[in-house]
Amino acid sequence: MAAPLSDGERRKQISVRGIAGLGDVAEVRKSFNRHLHFTLVKDRNVATPRDYFFALAHTVRDHLVGRWIRTQQHYYERDPKRIYYLSLEFYMGRTLQNTMVNLGLQNACDEAIYQLGLDLEELEEIEEDAGLGNGGLGRLAACFLDSMATLGLAAYGYGIRYEFGIFNQKIVNGWQVEEADDWLRYGNPWEKARPEYMLPVHFYGRVDHTPEGVKWIDTQVVLAMPYDTPVPGYKNNTVNTMRLWSAKAPNDFNLQEFNVGDYIEAVLDRNLAENISRVLYPNDNFFEGKELRLKQEYFVVAATLQDIIRRFKSSKFGCRDPVRTCFETFPDKVAIQLNDTHPALSIPELMRILVDVEKVDWDKAWEITKQTCAYTNHTVLPEALERWPVSMFEKLLPRHLEIIYALNQMHLDRVAALYPGDIDRLRRMSVIEEGDCKRINMAHLCVIGSHAVNGVARIHSDIVKNSVFKDFYELEPEKFQNKTNGITPRRWLLLCNPGLADVIAEKIGEGFITDLSQLKKLLDFINNETFIRDVAKVKQENKLKFAAHLEEQYKVKINPSSMFDVQVKRIHEYKRQLLNCLHAITLYNRIRSDPSKSFVPRTIMIGGKAAPGYHMAKMIIKLITSIGEVINNDPYVGDKLKVIFLENYRVSLAEKVIPAADLSQQISTAGTEASGTGNMKFMVNGALTIGTMDGANVEMAEEAGEENLFIFGMRVEDVEALDRQGYNAQEYYERLPELRQAIDQISSGFFSPRDPGCFKDVVNMLMYHDRFKVFADYEAYIKCQGQVDQLFMDPREWTKKVIRNIACSGKFSSDRTIMEYAQEIWGVEPSATKIPPPNLPRD
Repeated sequence: MAAPLSDGERRKQISVRGIAGLGDVAEVRKSFNRHLHFTLVKDRNVATPRDYFFALAHTVRDHLVGRWIRTQQHYYERDPKRIYYLSLEFYMGRTLQNTMVNLGLQNACDEAIYQLGLDLEELEEIEEDAGLGNGGLGRLAACFLDSMATLGLAAYGYGIRYEFGIFNQKIVNGWQVEEADDWLRYGNPWEKARPEYMLPVHFYGRVDHTPEGVKWIDTQVVLAMPYDTPVPGYKNNTVNTMRLWSAKAPNDFNLQEFNVGDYIEAVLDRNLAENISRVLYPNDNFFEGKELRLKQEYFVVAATLQDIIRRFKSSKFGCRDPVRTCFETFPDKVAIQLNDTHPALSIPELMRILVDVEKVDWDKAWEITKQTCAYTNHTVLPEALERWPVSMFEKLLPRHLEIIYALNQMHLDRVAALYPGDIDRLRRMSVIEEGDCKRINMAHLCVIGSHAVNGVARIHSDIVKNSVFKDFYELEPEKFQNKTNGITPRRWLLLCNPGLADVIAEKIGEGFITDLSQLKKLLDFINNETFIRDVAKVKQENKLKFAAHLEEQYKVKINPSSMFDVQVKRIHEYKRQLLNCLHAITLYNRIRSDPSKSFVPRTIMIGGKAAPGYHMAKMIIKLITSIGEVINNDPYVGDKLKVIFLENYRVSLAEKVIPAADLSQQISTAGTEASGTGNMKFMVNGALTIGTMDGANVEMAEEAGEENLFIFGMRVEDVEALDRQGYNAQEYYERLPELRQAIDQISSGFFSPRDPGCFKDVVNMLMYHDRFKVFADYEAYIKCQGQVDQLFMDPREWTKKVIRNIACSGKFSSDRTIMEYAQEIWGVEPSATKIPPPNLPRD
C-alpha cells in the first residue's frame, strides 16, 4: 500500500482546488517576484509578511483584470437588462482566497508560495476583513454578488466605501470595548478608484417652482468618488463590479461663502462633507434617526441613480433618439433591488430625475419608477423600522419631501376610493405618520413605490402579508412574494471547509459547487460506512484545528472531543443568547450536584457584537463571560463543561468556527428572526441544529425532516396565544426549580461576587418585561438539549443525521435564491454562457 498522503499533498491532488499546471506555478512565482520588486519596491531581505501578502494579492488580481474588462465589454455589446443591488452594507470579509477559489488558482498559488519558502495560510491571515456590514443583511448582499456573477447576470452592487467598518470588539474584564476598524490603513489591493466618474450630490437648499418646471437650488454639493471592486463568478470568466462611493468635498467647498479670508478654516471644514462616508452605523435591527445616517442613505442613492441613468443613456441599444430622453424602455433595461428600506430614497429620487430633470410626465414617471424598483423587507421588529422626522427632510431634502407628499396623496386617494369612509385604514396606510412629531414611514414608501415586495423566508413573508403590511396586501396581493435567503457554497463550503468539499466530491463529483441541489445524491451514502467515517473524520480535524486556533489566539484550552455547541450572531434580546446562558447554568448545577455522574462533555461557544448603545446586549456579553469565569475555573467541572465567549466575531472567524461546530443554536422567539443565514452555513458544514420554528429553520426542517433537527418551543401561534393571555414570567420561575435556581444565582451575585448587583437589570428584564419570553421556552429547551446529549453519545447515528442534513441543504444556496429573484422579480434569465478567457480571442 502507498504511504498515506499528507494533508498538503492530498489537497494538491484534489481538482476542486484547481489543477496546478507547472506553467501556472512558474507564472505565479514570476508575477509574485515582479510585484514584490516593482509594486512594493522591496527585496526578499527587507520584505515583511505583509509585503508578501500584497505581492500575492496583486498577482491574483492580475488574473481578474482581463476577465473584468472583457465582462464589461461583453455587457456593453449585448446590452442586457442590468440589475442594481442597492445596499448600505456589503459584509465581504476577505477577498484573496475567494478570488483564488473562483478563478481555480488555489493549487497553483499554494505550490508557488510553498516553493518560495512561504506559507499560503499565513499570508491569508494577514488580510483585513472588509467589514462593511453588521450581520445578516450585509453578508446576504455579499453572497448575492457572488451568485449573480456565477449565474452570469449583468449585476452591480452599489454601496458606501466606509473608511471605518464594523468596530473591532475587545473583551476587557468581561465587558465589550469597541475599537475603530481602520481596515484601509495599509491600503486595499482589490479596489480601483475611478475619479473620472466622480458625481455631485446635493443637500439642503430650497425648491423653486418656475414656469419651466421645478428647480432645487442653493444646495450644498458633496462629490461622490467611486471605487470599484471586482466580483468574480465561479470558473465562468465573468467578473462583475461592486461600486462603493466615497465622499469628497469640492475644491471650492466653503471658500465661495462670505469667508473673508479664513482660508485655513475653510479647508479644515472639508472634513464635514467627507464625514458622510466615514463610518458604518453599528446597529443591527435598530433604527437610530440621525441626520448623518439620512445623509448616507441619500448619498448612495443620488450617486447610484446618476450612474444608472448615465449607463442607460450611453448603452448601445437604448432608445433610438440621439440624446435618449425616451425613458419608456427604462424598466426593460434596469432593475433596482432595495436591500431593506435604507435605499428607499431611490423612489423619490428617480421621480425627481424623471420629472424635474428629464421632463417626463408625472404619471408616466410613476409607472416607470414602480416597474423599476423592488423592495426586500428584512425585519418585523418595530424598533428596526425607519421612520424619519418630516422636519429633518424639510431641511435636508426639501424637494424629496414634496414628492413624497404628492405620492402619498395619490396613494391615499386610491385607497379612499376603494374603501370609502374608512378613515382608520387611511391613517394606517399613509406614508406620513401624524403625531407630535410627523414622520415618514420608509417601509410604506417602498411598498407603494415597488412592483414587488418580498420577505426572506416563507414564515417571514407570511407575517409580512398577514400583519406588517396586511392592508397593503389586501390592496395589491400580487405584489407580495417570498424569496428564502441562501448562502454562497463557494465561500461557505469550498473555501472554509475544503476537507468536507473533497469528501463530497469523491462521492458525487463537483457539480454541487454550482448546483447545490446535487447534494441530494449523498442520501445514497447515508449507510455507507466509509463515508460515515470520512465525514466524522473531517469534522474531528476541523475541531482540532479550531481548538489550536483558540489556544494560539486566546490562550484557552478546550477539549476537542467535547461537543462544540455554538451560537454566533449579533447579540440581541430576540436572538435569546440568555436562553443559552440559562442552559449553561443548568448543566453546571447538574454537574455540581452529582460530580461522579457521567456527562456528555460540552464546549459552549457564544460570539457576536453588541451595538455600542445597546445596554442590555452589553450586559448579556458580561453575563456570558462571567458564567464562563465561574464554570471554567471550577475543579469539580473539569473538562465536562466550558463556556467560551468568541471575541470579535466576523466573517473570517465564522469561516473557522462554523466547520468545527457540532451543534448550531438558532433559538430566537418564533416570529422574530426573518430568516437567518448562519443556520444554513452550519447545516451545509455538518452541524446539527437546535432551534425554534422560526425564520428559515422551518424550511430546513421541511427539507431534512423535522426529526433530523432538534426543534423545540413555541410556534408563532403559541406566541400569539401567550400574548393574548398575557406572559407571566413569575409563573415559570415558581414552577421550575432549575430555572429558579439559575435566576437566583445570577441575581445573588454568584457569577459576579465582586459586584453582586451587576445583573439586576438582566434579571429585572427577564422577570418583568421580557418581550421575547425566554422562560416560556426554557423547559422545552432543556429537555431538547437532553435529546442532543443522547444522540451525541452514539457517534454513528449522529453522523448519519449530519449526512442527511448536508444532503438536504441544497435549497439554501444563494444561487437558487438569485435564480428566483431573476425570474420572478427582475425578469431576466441567468446565462450559462462562459465568456472566453483573456488569453483566447473573443467570439
